[in-house]
Amino acid sequence: MPHDTSLSATIDPTSLETDLVALVGSRLCHDLISPLGAIGNGVELLAMSGMGASPEVQLISEAVAAANARIKFFRIAFGQASADQRLGTSEILSVLDEMSRGGRLKYHWLAAGDHPRRAVKLIFLGLLCLEPALPWGGEVVIREEGGEWRLLAETKRTKPDPELWSRLSGSLVQVAPAQVQFALLPREAGHQGRRVSWDVSDTTAQILF
Repeated sequence: MPHDTSLSATIDPTSLETDLVALVGSRLCHDLISPLGAIGNGVELLAMSGMGASPEVQLISEAVAAANARIKFFRIAFGQASADQRLGTSEILSVLDEMSRGGRLKYHWLAAGDHPRRAVKLIFLGLLCLEPALPWGGEVVIREEGGEWRLLAETKRTKPDPELWSRLSGSLVQVAPAQVQFALLPREAGHQGRRVSWDVSDTTAQILF
């Protein structure tokens, strides 16, 4: 059964103050990128010295690539996004492809052209909300239909958590650090004048806004 929230009706997007949560997210991601880049450079030097084929170096290389992909994703999902910033399809696809590589989830971006960074921020928060419902993997399709974004995940079996997902409908259920996206998505959607709806069945999970 679909669920809906009308939080956006009580928030005036033009009167928002600086989003400290987003500023903290941007700062953390910025500070983590540099040391990861240094580790990546070190791995490249090891490869040039003839050690690149060793299992240990391969493991480090894969771990660095996965961490870099996650931080790029987090920078958009949790970082600052001004109203005039836009992201092109190639950049969005690059981030999603890196996230899909070696992971349980595969992402399919079906929206053409570039898009406001704030919209992509909402989408990435939504993708993070879908993750707990798909512990055994699945396929996620992202598309825009008539100005509304739809994130549809299909899998062999979902892992529903109605209490956690009720947070998207405005409940004040407590969330753990790993679930903070469930608190941030409706908040950010309200800031953008959007309304979040969701539905989880035995084999699908979807979020619309």
